[in-house]
Amino acid sequence: MENSLDFKTHTCFKGHRRIASGSLPEIALAVKQARERGTDDPVVIFDNSTGRTIDIDTRGTDKEMQDRLAVLLGSDKSSGSEEDLPTATDKPQGRGRPKLGVTPREVTLLPRHWEWLATQPGGASVTLRKLVEEARRAGGEKEKMRKAQERAYCFMSAIAGDLPGYEEAIRALFANDREALNQYITAWPIDVREHTILLAFSHESPIAD
Repeated sequence: MENSLDFKTHTCFKGHRRIASGSLPEIALAVKQARERGTDDPVVIFDNSTGRTIDIDTRGTDKEMQDRLAVLLGSDKSSGSEEDLPTATDKPQGRGRPKLGVTPREVTLLPRHWEWLATQPGGASVTLRKLVEEARRAGGEKEKMRKAQERAYCFMSAIAGDLPGYEEAIRALFANDREALNQYITAWPIDVREHTILLAFSHESPIAD
């Protein structure tokens, strides 16, 4: 079993069996071939970044399908958003000493806060920057865990709703109890079980997000 997952990829399941993982064009071809061979099991594509299912039009030849997909992916990339637009900080800097990205702004604190800051090594500015960075790191880890729980939940809801221990597994997932989750899904088909754990806990790996 792999211990990490590339969240820019997709994974395809035929019933409870994982048949392919990779880029969307690769997965689309695997889905088309599986459907053409005929199967009583549903063939479903999951977006590994969200755990949600996506639908691909597999009609026509392989090339026709890939051409449609290329157009779709191209339109997504060129859609753009306000986040893509340059901001004031993107302007070239003039000559002189660089400002190291420091932006002076007013901070309003109570007297007891200023008194405490005055006793900290490095002064108020250094201490405030450290506090902000610590809060950012703590919030970032919580956000990664939340996203992992959501994508695992979406996957489990779509593929494992009728499997034993499903409700207990969901509760363990949102309790961030990996040991209990493993226990409740131990009887699940191995591919479903492994992919659930990858989606739920790969955020703990440095390359997960």
